[in-house]
Amino acid sequence: MRDFVTDERPGLGLSVYEQLYDHVLGAKEGCSRLSDEMPLKVSILMCAFNEQQRIERAISEVLLASYPCDIELIVVDDGSTDDTALIAEKVSDPRLVVHRHAKNMGKGSALRSATNLATGTHILPFDADLEYSPEDIPRLIDPMIKRQYDVVYGARIFGFNTVYQSYRYAVGNRFLTRAANVLFDASISDLHTCMKLVPIALFRRLALRETGFGLDTELTASLLRLGIRPFEVPISYYSRSHAEGKKINWRDALVCVAILLKVRVRRKKRLFHL
Repeated sequence: MRDFVTDERPGLGLSVYEQLYDHVLGAKEGCSRLSDEMPLKVSILMCAFNEQQRIERAISEVLLASYPCDIELIVVDDGSTDDTALIAEKVSDPRLVVHRHAKNMGKGSALRSATNLATGTHILPFDADLEYSPEDIPRLIDPMIKRQYDVVYGARIFGFNTVYQSYRYAVGNRFLTRAANVLFDASISDLHTCMKLVPIALFRRLALRETGFGLDTELTASLLRLGIRPFEVPISYYSRSHAEGKKINWRDALVCVAILLKVRVRRKKRLFHL
């Protein structure tokens, strides 16, 4: 039986644990949350926009890594104006699926498209910009197998196996992470890590509204609002600068704060699709 890390405080009526049974996975009392008959398969979701310089290497490194379970790699080209999609489509591997958006729709929309194509039991977003290492992916899967956790985050620990091109970005992420912890009475280490290993049934059941970078914030905020506490695994990180193609900016930080506040005051039942 697989377990979520949940906050089951008394006085909340229906526990978070039971809500996830009823609203997310549809399990009956006494049944495991994920079917034991369902073989573990991780769908790695790679959203790319104008990444022709890195996409081939990113795909190759993900596919060459050694995994303890079946995986698939779904690449969504989000309306790139360069040759990102053409390069991706030239890679021959039965585990690879490439999908194109006719126009740029935002990272959140690209992630949703990738999830719709996924056939795994869990999803794991992975950026095409090579800031993260595919070698860390198996380290996130390991707690699922050995410790029965279903929600696992790869945490970038400031000062350990990480390189930040900008002190402002590092401090900004720490500030926003602290804000999330205060708002949701949590203690996560990295709000905006890309590497979030989540059951696909849970992701599809959540009523996520954001279409851009804000989906990253909304997903974690929604999990925390429901009382889910991800199991965190330290990962490596090598950031790139705006000159190298980094796309987020200070406006995204303001959007992040707004999303955290909106999710915090949202009624729990509104976090799910009706």
